[in-house]
Amino acid sequence: MSLEKILIINPYGIGDVLFTTPVISNLRRAYPQVYMAYLANTRTAEFLQSNPDIKQVFVYDRDEFVSNYPKYFELFNSIKQQAFDAVFDFSINSSFGFLCFACGIKKRIGFDYRGRGRFLTDKIPLQGYEDKHVIEYYLDLLRALQVPIVERSMTLHVPLKDIQWAQGWIAQQGIDTSKPTIAVVPGGGQSWGKTAGDKRWAASKYADLVDKIIENFDAAIILLGDSKEEELCREVAGLSHFPLHMAVGQTSVLGMAALFKQCRLSIVNDGGPLHVAVAVGSKTVSIFGPVDPQVYGPYPSANHITVYKDLPCQPCYRRFRKAYCGHISCLRDLSVDEVYRKVEGVL
Repeated sequence: MSLEKILIINPYGIGDVLFTTPVISNLRRAYPQVYMAYLANTRTAEFLQSNPDIKQVFVYDRDEFVSNYPKYFELFNSIKQQAFDAVFDFSINSSFGFLCFACGIKKRIGFDYRGRGRFLTDKIPLQGYEDKHVIEYYLDLLRALQVPIVERSMTLHVPLKDIQWAQGWIAQQGIDTSKPTIAVVPGGGQSWGKTAGDKRWAASKYADLVDKIIENFDAAIILLGDSKEEELCREVAGLSHFPLHMAVGQTSVLGMAALFKQCRLSIVNDGGPLHVAVAVGSKTVSIFGPVDPQVYGPYPSANHITVYKDLPCQPCYRRFRKAYCGHISCLRDLSVDEVYRKVEGVL
């Protein structure tokens, strides 16, 4: 198959987009001269623009495009003018399939979930992501076209200016880098919206955990998260008996990535920040509740530990839906000691 221009579509969160980076790496290996572009949302556009394999990023934010027909047609015309040979559509949304059909992209590859792949030319039936990691599902689209799979690791290219910013921030905080520096993310990003709390271990438990780490390892703790998680991080800091370093709301995704690179370990919930840490090579201990870590966890799993209660009802998030649960025992019953033992094993 001869390809000169490829478009990749994933309009979702940080983790979802990072899961496509092995696809990008393998396409670059198979087609060294190909021009690759990406359609993503504002949150992920920044780090995609830092990826040397991506030459153009189209920004799509659903709320801005609803009923804004001039903006939609501007996007349509921009894509059509590029005359892409193929699109890899990870949206599982027929609207994007139709957009690519209307733009004249002849080869449209993606998943057919509940009949939403009707505008695709090459489609793989999908009921949901189960039994294997999402990255392996994404790579199935390459396998269907007989593109060799060599790369499986996620990539996130952090510019030097962001590394220098992170190093300067750590110096300003007076952190002794000869001692363990640990990033802690009590939130987990925006992927679940109003129900994001269902993926979060309790703030009080995070406070007890960091206290034990500081007592036993004399570590410096950096609290990270987006601006919407500032109150949560302040709750952790207020409950801790030691001073913590607050970077919450102060970083872009690339700034967060740069701080992860400076840390010996990152402790995170299931969510986008976990995959940022994995992509930049930080060791991680991640806490999972309703979601299956075999499907949505760190990948590949080397240097990464997941803490999972393994109750009979786990995982209750399946086929893109979470079952009703009034107790979240998978997180509520996960003790500080259980998580600390995993952290201790890394440090």
